This record gives sequence, structure tokens and C-alpha cells, in this order.
Amino acid sequence: MSIRTAVSATALALATALALTGCVAGEGTAPAAAGTPAEGSAWSTDTLDIDFATYNPLSLVIKDQGWLEETFGDDVTVNWVQSAGSNKANEALRAGAVDVGSTAGSAALLARSNGSPIRTIDIYSQPEWAAIVVPADSDITSVADLAGKSVAATKGTDPYFFLLQSLEAAGVPLDQVEVQNLQHADGRTALEQGSVAAWSGLDPIMAASEAESGTRLIYRNIDFNTYGFLNATQDFLDASPDVAQVVVDAYEKARAWAQENPEKVVEILAEVAGIDPAVAQKVIVERTNLAIDPVPGEAQRQVLEVVGPIFVESGDVADQKTIDTALDELFEPTFAEKADPANVAG
Repeated sequence: MSIRTAVSATALALATALALTGCVAGEGTAPAAAGTPAEGSAWSTDTLDIDFATYNPLSLVIKDQGWLEETFGDDVTVNWVQSAGSNKANEALRAGAVDVGSTAGSAALLARSNGSPIRTIDIYSQPEWAAIVVPADSDITSVADLAGKSVAATKGTDPYFFLLQSLEAAGVPLDQVEVQNLQHADGRTALEQGSVAAWSGLDPIMAASEAESGTRLIYRNIDFNTYGFLNATQDFLDASPDVAQVVVDAYEKARAWAQENPEKVVEILAEVAGIDPAVAQKVIVERTNLAIDPVPGEAQRQVLEVVGPIFVESGDVADQKTIDTALDELFEPTFAEKADPANVAG
């Protein structure tokens, strides 16, 4: 997979050390005005650690176009860290290896429910990025057929929660399915090599498997996909609201740019993910909706209110009260409400 800008081990170690030694500030700090530097005409930090992911096309656009680097100039070093899945983005946020990370909505709620002090500051997409996948010659034709079978899924990610919702809807108890916890790319390999009967897949890996190996999607349901959430650590929002605002501004610039230039987004995704452009086109054009309200709010809450009880039933969260509290605390809409793409250079 092509990665144009890599973060150094030194920067990662420094970010982690700062997170582990810093004090935890209280929530609710109001963000600075869009693009406004901190006191003394300098940004509030000299480093921004931010992720990019093939499941987050807007992150790829921002990284490719260099808008953050151009806006901050020499004052803020932008370190890009690749997230292989929502679970990895959550791990990086919890460790302080990134200030801003992209996950599925379900994964953000799970992390917040389990004590990770993250806030959702922007909704980057409404994707249909998860589905149940079987080999081309499989006799499995429905979710009900998964009873007694092994299924690969990455715990802590939307495909995992897609699987749980699908099983519940089909009346298949979770204990009747052997879930193999594999990272997304490894799940594809396990499916294609016959180690599992099915895979709860994630685009663009899933679309590549369809095109290259003839695998089939036996169950799709966009309502079981929980939006793309852009999350930030509370420490970062408290200490650097000016920089956080620029990030959200850049996301809204990327949203407009991507809708005007879908063919270029396809090219960028194909290069970064190492996939055929036709596969990238399926992901961007057929399975990604960018024309949504970026402000986290009621639409996302309604989806997560359905997913939350499944966390409790599956044992991923202790009780419903914990879920309810996390959902009340997760959204920080102020940055997206104030977003102004004009504040971003480029």
C-alpha cells in the first residue's frame, strides 16, 4: 500500500508520552473562532498528529492536497498516521498517538463507553462500507445460514457490529457463530483461503475481494452502517481548539472538493489502497455518500441508540446506563457548526 507521508517513531513516542503525562482537562471548552491563531499570533501547538484511512476518503483528499501543511506553514508540523481500522484509530486516540482519528460511529460509541475521552467533531460520510461476504462457490445464501459457521470480523469496528446486528435480525444467537477476530485484510485472506465460512468485510478491501476473487455479498443493509465519525481527544480540544477548527474546516473543504472531483478521489483511493481504479470507483461512487450534514447530531444518535443495546448483549459494554452516558457525552458539534472551508489555504 502506498503511503506518501510517514510519521516517525520519534513523533509517535513523543505524542504518547505527552498523553500519558499530561493532565486531563474538563470537557466543554468552547472552540476558538475558525482559523484563529492562539495568543501571540502563534498556533496553540507546534504539532498535529492526525490519521488517514482508506475507509475515510476525505482524509485521503486532505493529505493528498496538502491543505493543512499549507495553512499552518512552518508553525505546525502535521504528522499523518495510517489507521487500518476503527479499532486501530481508537487505540491511537487512547494512547495519544493521534489527536484526531477517524472511526465508524459504532466504534466511537464503544470507545467512549469504555472510558476513552474522545469527542466526535465532524461526520465525514454515510458509507455502505460493511456487508457479509462469502466465497464465490459458497452454499451460504443468507445470514441465517451462518449458524454453526465461523465468521471473520474485526472487533471494535463497524463490520463487527454489522455482523451482530445482522445475526440479531436473522434470529441467530451470537453463541451459535464462531467469530474469528481478525484485522480486515486478514479477514479477507482467511475467507479466500477457506479458513472461515464468511467475513464481515470493509471497503475498499471488500470491493477488491469481489473484483479479484469473485467473492459475493450475501447481505447488505446501509442502515446497519453507522456513519463515518471524526473524533478528537478531549485534551487536544481543550488545549488546541484553534487547530481543531482548522482540521474540521479542511474536512468541509475536502467534502466540497470530493463532490466536484469524484474521478480524482477515485485516483487517490486507488493509489493509497493499492487497488484497481474500477474497484475504487465502486467504493466512492456506489457506496459512499458525502452529501450529508457534517454536524454530529440526531441522525447519528438514532443509529447508535439501536447499536448500543447490542454492545451490552454481546458483553462489549457493562450496562445500558454506561451506553446512555457515553452517547450524551460523545458529540461536540460546535466545530462543524462553525466550519468555514475558506479558512483553509490551497
